[in-house]
Amino acid sequence: MAANTLEDVFRVLRRRPDVEAPNLQAWDATDRLLLETAAELGLQGSRLAVIGDRYGALTLGALAVLAPDTLHVHQDLVTGERALRLNAAEPGISETQPAGAGFVQLPLGPELLSGADAILLQLPKTLAELEEIAATVARYASPDVLLVAGGRVKHMSLGMNAVLERYFHSVQPQLARQKSRLVLARGTKPATAPARFPVVEHLPELDLDVAAHGAVFAGARLDIGTRFLLTFLPAMKPARHAVDLGCGTGILAAMYARQFPGSAVTATDQSAAAVQSALATAKANGLEGRISVLQDDALSTFPDGAADVVLLNPPFHVGAGVHAGAGLKMIEAAGRVLAPGGELWTVFNRHLQYLPALERHVGPTVVEGQNPKFTVTRSIRRGPGA
Repeated sequence: MAANTLEDVFRVLRRRPDVEAPNLQAWDATDRLLLETAAELGLQGSRLAVIGDRYGALTLGALAVLAPDTLHVHQDLVTGERALRLNAAEPGISETQPAGAGFVQLPLGPELLSGADAILLQLPKTLAELEEIAATVARYASPDVLLVAGGRVKHMSLGMNAVLERYFHSVQPQLARQKSRLVLARGTKPATAPARFPVVEHLPELDLDVAAHGAVFAGARLDIGTRFLLTFLPAMKPARHAVDLGCGTGILAAMYARQFPGSAVTATDQSAAAVQSALATAKANGLEGRISVLQDDALSTFPDGAADVVLLNPPFHVGAGVHAGAGLKMIEAAGRVLAPGGELWTVFNRHLQYLPALERHVGPTVVEGQNPKFTVTRSIRRGPGA
């Protein structure tokens, strides 16, 4: 390993276009442990796949210290994809890369995994996401591929080992280092059943079939914030164009499209798994002709004034940390894409102070309802000059 090369990469890394703040970092100790272990295992010059790279630490670190023959990368979040490309262009990083080095960003599937000698994986938050990744690796990678998976000890569980053991003959947890731990998995087991994802479940209370890929929030369940917002659906207005912002599995988009058959609906999310789930949910309920899906970062590709209604159940976590920045970014985006007189319906945890931001970025805001956990608001987009 070249002296200080990894430090040079980490020092320059940023999170943009994702939320940036003093308590939010673009790399962690697991990134370092994965890369140092890969070097110790002699993976220099290998055909490498990277899964779950948040902002480019694994990809750009691998280029610097492993000089892989090929490097294929899958990131679920579009913000991660864009951050990797922006970081790769930084002079402080690009100067550390070997001549001609590069990476290819790909969906989770055969092109990503075919021919790979080794896979570096930042372990995901949920067992469902890990299972979809492990099943895809077992289905498309070579039987002798080496999976080097790592995470922060506080977020890991024995259930992760159990998931990997379903798809690999050998699963070897390693000793923890700097509060991170790796698991080495070898020898993929042949797939004996059809692909399980997306999972489709029927929600009797909505009479709706919901499809969910492993990485999507809440799986195929109805989260309690969305449930509360849906009680206000009869009070919403029909729209020429409605947007389900941060759509997850697309429940809000599907229920709005069902309530207002004349409205075109876009379900959008930064997660590839989410938009694929929303599309599958629309198809499962015969709504595919009414609902379009788009992977995007807070409506960044939408023109101003393009929507009449926006539905929003914003997250209050950024990665593993509590941070309101993601929700505030989405509120600002909703204000920009709403036409004058358009409505933003938002549900959020009662402890979050979103009302000033809703008034500032959208317009006059009314609390339509509250329960012990959530607040639902309706904001009206101001007209020009208001």
